[in-house]
This record gives sequence, structure tokens and C-alpha cells, in this order.
Amino acid sequence: MYYSISSATPTERATLWQNIIKANPLYIILSLSFGVLSHLSRAYRWKFLIQPMSYQLRLSVSFMSIMAGYLANLGIPRSGEVLRAATTSTYEKIPFQKTIGTIISERVADLVMLLLVICLTLLLQYESLFYFFEEYNINPIWSIAILFFLVLVGFGVLKFILNSTSAKLEKLQIFVKGILEGMLSIFKMKKFFAFIFHTFFIWIMYIAMFWIIQYAIPGTENLDFSVILVAFIVGSFAITITNGGVGIFPVVIGAVLLFFEVPKQDGEAFGWLVWGTQTILNIVLGGLSLLFLPILNKTD
Repeated sequence: MYYSISSATPTERATLWQNIIKANPLYIILSLSFGVLSHLSRAYRWKFLIQPMSYQLRLSVSFMSIMAGYLANLGIPRSGEVLRAATTSTYEKIPFQKTIGTIISERVADLVMLLLVICLTLLLQYESLFYFFEEYNINPIWSIAILFFLVLVGFGVLKFILNSTSAKLEKLQIFVKGILEGMLSIFKMKKFFAFIFHTFFIWIMYIAMFWIIQYAIPGTENLDFSVILVAFIVGSFAITITNGGVGIFPVVIGAVLLFFEVPKQDGEAFGWLVWGTQTILNIVLGGLSLLFLPILNKTD
């Protein structure tokens, strides 16, 4: 963050700051509202995966454990999933390994949605997206191929553990079976279509909270929706490979929009507002969740 700001000239920094402080607060509030709705929907959707295993997950615990997880991700990437599972296991008495399994299923569903958004963007901005990838030496095909390779390796390791007859792996086998039970709960849901609805709703809110910020900054209010989708995809990858997009997200968004002839300071202001507001939201809600979880679940 320091590097991205200090590398700009004093004039560029002044322009960037003016774009941020003069942003229309109405659209920032709308963006934050869309973000909260996506988090609430995710918390409610998680209940559908837990129910087939004969456990009950309160919406309050689900929401606060998710927000606490987002806060943890800002420090250590993907640590939030572990904290989320541990929190639910502590307050709802759901086995940790089964909870991890449901989170993995969630991530698979989210990956499918990201691929759908990528496909839609390719239909709308095929040449521009590929030119941008080539210009900045980004190879999404390799990224997807590596991901699938890691998935195959993971399944191979799981199969080896489950088929092993070694007594030393007995406890590990029980743990892995719990993870698989959690993962397979997605095929046993009674409210499958409700799960699908919330999955689409979550991603519509993700795009909406990103898209609406364009109207907060004078230099980006006329952007085509397909351009917003390109920036959204690149920003999603930036968040995935870092701890919450710290430092890199605004710079990447600025680079994408500059490619579409948006002035650098306008594009980076867009990135700072999207990342900054949602990060502050996660810090506030995550911090409050960590505070209130033990208070609201206090037992005598």
C-alpha cells in the first residue's frame, strides 16, 4: 500500500485523494449494503449444507463465524476457513472436519460461479480481456489447469488415506471421512434450489457492490458494464492470491481501467473505494463478531 502511493507523483497523489474524498457517499452506502446482503445470504446458505448431517446452525453463529473468518483472511490467506469451522464447532457442537467439508463444497460452488462470470465476460469483452492478459503476462488457463491438478492430487491423497490399512492412519481416516461427509452434504440437501438461488444472489451482490462504485467517481460513471466485469474478474484473482487484496487490489483495478482509457487516478480511486470500504466493513463486522460470539453463547 505504501509503495503504490509513494511511487505516484505529488500531483497524482493529490488527484487520487480528491477523487476519493469527493466520491458520492450514496453509492458507497449502497455498495456496503450489497456487501452485507451477500454476507447474510452466505450465512443463510450454509445452513442448507449443515442440515443433511442432522445438525442445526443458528443464523447468528453462521454470520458471525463467516465475518470473523473474513477478518482472519486479512492476516493470513485462507486462515478464515479454519477459524470459521473452529468457531462453528465450538458454539454449535458440529464436528470440525464435517464443517470443513461443507466449506469446501461452498468453495466449489463459488468457483463454478466465477467461471460463469468469466465466460460471460469473454462473450462481451473477448478481445480486450485476452489482450489485457497478454499485456500483463497473465495466463488464466494455466491458473485453472494448476487448480484442477491440485484438486486431482487432493483426491488422490484422500483415496490413499481411506484405502490404507495402517493403524497409524486410523484417526486420520476418521477425520477424512468427516470431511467427505461434509462435502457430500451438498447432494443431500432438501432445499437444493434455495441453495442455487442464494449462490446466484451472493454473486449478483458481489458484482453489484463493485459496479455501483463507478457512479461515485466522476471519471468512471460512463463505463460499460462489460468493462466493469473485466475489472471484477481481475480483482477477484487479486483477492484470491493475497490476504484480502491488501496493497495490490487498487493498483490492479487502476491498471485494468487504464487499459480502457480511464485516467490512472480515477481508476485507482475506484479500486481504493471498492477495496477500502469492503475491507473496513469486514474489519468492523469481523471484530464485533469476535467480541459478541462468546458473549451471546455464554453458558452457565
